[in-house]
Amino acid sequence: MTSDTIEIRLNGEQREVDAGLSITQLLARFELTPELVVVERNREIVPRAKCSDTLVEAGDTFEIVHFVGGG
Repeated sequence: MTSDTIEIRLNGEQREVDAGLSITQLLARFELTPELVVVERNREIVPRAKCSDTLVEAGDTFEIVHFVGGG
């Protein structure tokens, strides 16, 4: 890990990501569409409206759940 990266846990896996990312930028890094997922950070749901203002911090634990359409 370099000083420009931090470690987080994402859906149960340790990941190294760039420091200073917002949650929206984190989703983009993993090619996820913010409108199609729910983000839980440290066991709390992050409102979609706050994802671009909320920074990812070292040690954060994220669970990202995809919406699945059906009929």
